[in-house]
Amino acid sequence: MTDDRDPRTADLGFARLDLEREARTGDPEVVYSAGKTPEQVVESLRRLHEAHPTRAVLATRLTDEAAALVRTSLPDAELDPVARCATLGPLPTPTGRVVVVSAGTSDAPVAAEAALTARVHGAGAELVQDVGVAGLHRLLAVRPTLEAADCLVVVAGMEGALPSVVGGLVGVPLVAVPTSVGYGASFGGLAALLAMLNSCAPGVTVVNIDNGYGAGVFAARVARRAGGS
Repeated sequence: MTDDRDPRTADLGFARLDLEREARTGDPEVVYSAGKTPEQVVESLRRLHEAHPTRAVLATRLTDEAAALVRTSLPDAELDPVARCATLGPLPTPTGRVVVVSAGTSDAPVAAEAALTARVHGAGAELVQDVGVAGLHRLLAVRPTLEAADCLVVVAGMEGALPSVVGGLVGVPLVAVPTSVGYGASFGGLAALLAMLNSCAPGVTVVNIDNGYGAGVFAARVARRAGGS
């Protein structure tokens, strides 16, 4: 129900949903599912959809149990098992173009989260996968695709070199996402994070480790402004 003390929120007992976020920022609140029970995820999605029936609402970081309950309780929801996300409601008409570039197949969950988030937040999104620096010819082959984007999301683990290389090839706004992929000395993504923060390439913006959602929101906002101009 709507909170009697503040009609801008919905008090579910376990959460106080922000129903006015779309009016303030252009995008409705998102359900971060980690730490929530499957029932809490379903109820949060349902209530946000009731408040925003004309556009998709998003739940990220679904557990297998939460995804299963969303599937049975909200049959109209769309589940993305790679991104570990669910959407409920229609995606907005895309404005602008985001290209999500991943270094390796192991980075796919974070890259998929970023791409879906960009679509939910109103941009068109395309995935370019497995073009890491171990085979630079793969990256050079997709350079025209990178140049045509309004914003790039570059996802990489290991030593995190890919955003610097991409940033040296094209002048497109770029947000880098370090992932926790890598052997022991990658320190769960810390090595990639520090490499991206210390990038020699100009114009590289960095989000936190595995934060495909944050990168997708940033990229969508850039693309919407560019596509709507």
